[in-house]
Amino acid sequence: MRLIFMGTPDFAVPALEALVAAGHEVAAVYTRAPRPAGRGQADRPSPVQVRAEALGLPVRCPRSLKTPEAQAGFAELAADAAVVVAYGLILPRPVLDAPRLGCLNIHASLLPRWRGAAPIHRAVMAGDAETGICIMRMDEGLDTGPVYLRAAVPIAAQDTTGDLHDRLAVLGGRLVVEALDRLPWLKPEPQRAEGATYAAKIDKAEARVDWIRPAAEIDRQIRGLSPFPGAWTEVSGERVKLLASCCADGQGAPGAVLDGALTVACGTGAVRLLRLQRAGRGAQDAAEFLRGFDVPPGTRLGKGPEG
Repeated sequence: MRLIFMGTPDFAVPALEALVAAGHEVAAVYTRAPRPAGRGQADRPSPVQVRAEALGLPVRCPRSLKTPEAQAGFAELAADAAVVVAYGLILPRPVLDAPRLGCLNIHASLLPRWRGAAPIHRAVMAGDAETGICIMRMDEGLDTGPVYLRAAVPIAAQDTTGDLHDRLAVLGGRLVVEALDRLPWLKPEPQRAEGATYAAKIDKAEARVDWIRPAAEIDRQIRGLSPFPGAWTEVSGERVKLLASCCADGQGAPGAVLDGALTVACGTGAVRLLRLQRAGRGAQDAAEFLRGFDVPPGTRLGKGPEG
């Protein structure tokens, strides 16, 4: 098929690669415009733009698709379909209607659960047993369109958002290629009204760990916010990111370190911290972290130096 691809972050790159590998003609790649990043605040192209240019594909970075000029340029590509993955701009009705077979979205949840911006984070933080990929025909609603194909993925006890992100990105590429192969014969299934939930964008205020909460909730918070933005706590007055954890046996005052393996008491139960990151340093497994940062049993996390 002659396709338009629309995506921006790392999550979208495997889908672009899968479409090219499957032999589809990508007439243009739409992505968000480069943004200032790094210490020098130089404009940095999106991961999709970098990969598209490496593949020799034409790239477009409109600031909006709401202008008549942008919509005319999109329609002039005469695409059979558009594939959309975490693009970041609203697609108005003239854009949705321009491709002959419509716009297909790769969404990282089992719709109608977790419509919205942060479906992987929210699935982990909520303690869902599974998540997955849906290939959906886009409409003007927020992830409300009918679903062509879906595939479920279990969420294991120690999975982080980062772990699932990588698996789902690859699965999304495979599933959209399958959907395009079968598109003339597939009948999209309308989403159920019941069971719909909204995956709100992650607020950085959600990242600070409150050790009074139950261990299961804190473990899900740590895994759900890893690697970004990263749950955090104070350790001897220093802010430290917590990137991996598991529930553990133990009890004590909330935030108290119970042993030499970074088992920390919660409001009920305990969690063992498995991977941490100090400011300005790389992530470290707990044993390596402790070689450079003494955290003896009895230390209270979440407190300043006087705590």
